[in-house]
Amino acid sequence: MDEKKIAPYGSWNSPITTDLIVAGMIRLGQIVIDGSDLYWTEGRPAEGGRNGVVRWTVGGGSEDMTPAPFNVRTRVHEYGGGAFTVRDGVVTFANFADQRLYQQRSGSEPRPVTPDDNLRFADGVFAEDGRYVCVREDHRSEGQEPVNTIVLLALDGQDGGQVLVSGNDFYASPRISPDGKRLAWLTWNHPNMPWDGTELWVADFAADGTLSNQQLVAGGETESIFQPQWSPDGLLYFVSDRSGWWNLYRRRDGVDEALFPMEAEFGRPQWVFGIRTYAFTGAASILCRIGQNGSSSLALLDTEQGRLTPLELPFTAVTELHVAGDHAYFLGGAPDMPASVIRLELGTLETAVLRRSSDLAVDQTHLSRPQAIEFPTANGLTAFAFYYPPQNGEYRAPEGERPPLIVESHGGPTSASSNVFNVGKQYWTSRGFALLDVNYGGSTGYGRAYRARLNGQWGIVDVQDCINGAQYLAEKGLADGNRLAIHGGSAGGYTCLLYTSDAADERG
Repeated sequence: MDEKKIAPYGSWNSPITTDLIVAGMIRLGQIVIDGSDLYWTEGRPAEGGRNGVVRWTVGGGSEDMTPAPFNVRTRVHEYGGGAFTVRDGVVTFANFADQRLYQQRSGSEPRPVTPDDNLRFADGVFAEDGRYVCVREDHRSEGQEPVNTIVLLALDGQDGGQVLVSGNDFYASPRISPDGKRLAWLTWNHPNMPWDGTELWVADFAADGTLSNQQLVAGGETESIFQPQWSPDGLLYFVSDRSGWWNLYRRRDGVDEALFPMEAEFGRPQWVFGIRTYAFTGAASILCRIGQNGSSSLALLDTEQGRLTPLELPFTAVTELHVAGDHAYFLGGAPDMPASVIRLELGTLETAVLRRSSDLAVDQTHLSRPQAIEFPTANGLTAFAFYYPPQNGEYRAPEGERPPLIVESHGGPTSASSNVFNVGKQYWTSRGFALLDVNYGGSTGYGRAYRARLNGQWGIVDVQDCINGAQYLAEKGLADGNRLAIHGGSAGGYTCLLYTSDAADERG
């Protein structure tokens, strides 16, 4: 016997309230490993959105490192990322208020290690001998575009940096080889974004910090290079979309080797510094994130045998991937799990959740499960989305009624929707709304050609895909075509404005 209450869609009472959504939520960010210790950033709404560094130790649990009012966030390239690193228990971080670098040990106060001189720093790395290399953004020339360079810092409080590489508009990912004798980096120029075209360079790195024998080894105006990284045995690996998909490559004896070509994304757009989607478990073994059809999973890649082994894990979104010894650490989530800091035992594949972005527990009977769909759109093409049906364990709608639909347009625009648990979406679906989270043309995760659909067509392709997604659900009887709303922020907000404008024009 069905004991559910009968009420119109959109009118159901739900235990998921706005107060519950806000309470206890945090934003998990960058992960760093130092020996056996793990560090990550937490953005805390209850502290005015401040980002703090948290340290986790085996047997000791977690502790806050950076005290208020310090806010661990850099503004290099404005979007930041790569705001801190750790070496031998010392945290080096960028402070948002003054953009200086600070250093701190557990239990001590942070001290500034760069001058107060209108300079910004990001994406730093230490060499084994203690040299510190990072991206610097110079704002000292008022009224002019800031100057990006890669610099060597003394971290003595007075030194603003010895310039190693300069001349281009943007730099990222300075990475020092295990023997400390070579430096790799990425660079690009206006009007490109890093997912359009970047160059990967390598140079010899002398003990005094000077570079020589600079060589362009990959990339160009129409090839996006992502996450250059040295293997334990000193070979340079990177991700390139030269095939139309972000795949892994290795440079050996002056030749680029495709490690496992496939129609999948091993990389992501570099909106921020320091994104990591693969990590070495040995000289010839890589743990990598693979993105397909809007979801991502983990696999082990044997680089000598060319064998890819998918791992059976309960995560549909993975990023910030690191390996230390027998364990991997990453941010992972799933439709029934918010983004969380995960510890993976590589031998047994046992996982442990070290920190959740939300501790809000939702009754499973109120949980809407996203369904990956594809639908026809303009010019005979196909677009993608996640469809969330209305779901509430205490209610059902009158027979024959169709639910109102909320169309979600993500930001970016070169970003992507995820099917990871999001209490904000469940707020609506538990009240009897359907929700369509659209990965419109221009979104990441479906190859370079799909990502390029928005080039010169922003405000056109995205709007068409949102409209056609809504019409598709209405034609399938999964939504009421006369009760539609659209929501989005940032680039998604622009899509919303144009969507409603187009709708108004159609109404005359």
